Amino acid sequence: MIDHAGLCIEQGADIAAERVRSSENMMKSHYHTYYELYYLEEGCRLHAVSDQIYRTEAGEMILFPPYSMHHSYAPSEDQTFQRIVVYFTEKAIGDLTLIEKMRHAGGLYHPDRRMSHQIHGLLGMMLMEQSETDDLHDITMETILRAILLLLLKDVRTLNPMVNKSRVIKVIEYISDHYMEDLRLDELAGRFYVSQYYLCREFKKYTSRTINQYINTTRILNAQREIMETNHPFSQVAANCGFASSTHFSRVFRSVTGMTPTAFRKSCSQGQVTERKFS
Repeated sequence: MIDHAGLCIEQGADIAAERVRSSENMMKSHYHTYYELYYLEEGCRLHAVSDQIYRTEAGEMILFPPYSMHHSYAPSEDQTFQRIVVYFTEKAIGDLTLIEKMRHAGGLYHPDRRMSHQIHGLLGMMLMEQSETDDLHDITMETILRAILLLLLKDVRTLNPMVNKSRVIKVIEYISDHYMEDLRLDELAGRFYVSQYYLCREFKKYTSRTINQYINTTRILNAQREIMETNHPFSQVAANCGFASSTHFSRVFRSVTGMTPTAFRKSCSQGQVTERKFS
């Protein structure tokens, strides 16, 4: 499935929306450097977000902050769904107070029927406005976006509980809490009382990645955040994120992101960071 809204953002737009009807499942986790608002119009979806799973029903929505690993899938095979997705940057939000609140607003929203209809209507307006090219287009898109976000922030948000806190979820939680340490497969298997073979098989089945790939992805994701938010030398970033040497850190960073740490820091300073999907 081609992510047309994502392509618009990569080409320089600060807001992009898209409606999709499909039965496809997203089997590989990914993250964005911008926000994603996912409004489910029809069907039911499960969203694996970092180390948690949320269930969304029609009329509900989930907000993914930048750099949150996630993928979505149906509870059963060949289940059709329809959703509207909106990608947007902090620049599009504009207001500093709203930007600060949005940084802590990620999660699953359960609006009542009236509010859900209001937000759905605003999303429809955004989809229509997106094809316009007049000189009021940008400010119109930003105004609609802010209206949606204000409705969300005024709503009482509750997060769905875990659908099933399996052994794999517990391993993911452990990796998230200990990625800066030396993590070895035999020690993980022993900690969770399973064989290495069983753990590797179940982990790959759930995440579509090996444990080593997941550990490296988690470490690099945290390294990217540290590079963006600090001026720490790469040797310090490497040590903070669990790498035994700067050389190993640079090699893994490039294999995961497609660029060197130096190039990434430069792209951040120039505002050129784009979405990275992990296989």
